Amino acid sequence: MNKFLISSILLLTVSCAAWKNTSFSSQNLDGEWIPVKQEIGGKELPKAAFENQKLIINDRNYTLIAESTDKGLIKFNKGKMDIFGREGVNAGKHFTAIYKFENGLFIICYNLLGDSYPVKFETKSKPTLFLSEFSKK
Repeated sequence: MNKFLISSILLLTVSCAAWKNTSFSSQNLDGEWIPVKQEIGGKELPKAAFENQKLIINDRNYTLIAESTDKGLIKFNKGKMDIFGREGVNAGKHFTAIYKFENGLFIICYNLLGDSYPVKFETKSKPTLFLSEFSKK
């Protein structure tokens, strides 16, 4: 998998602070998040593909450190996310995603095309969907 795709996926994973129309506050998301599992198109990525990645959230801003550094904004609304790249390889891009908290993990399923929101937290047979599970550092 090329580095651009992984960076794009991680950028999507970059879960920035919530806007006020969500059921949790931005303080719950502020801090450093470490990916513990990732998959795309139904295939789990090896840990080596993401072991040095880190997502930092501060209010509605995110910084994703992977092969490069991406920065931008995220909007949360009722289990859906809109991610807007501002700096880095994803500058000017818009990604859509769904998210949930489960067993202490922040789970995000991204649509790398950004043309619609995923329906489930499942990527099987869907090569444009990326799933990432994060643990708070």
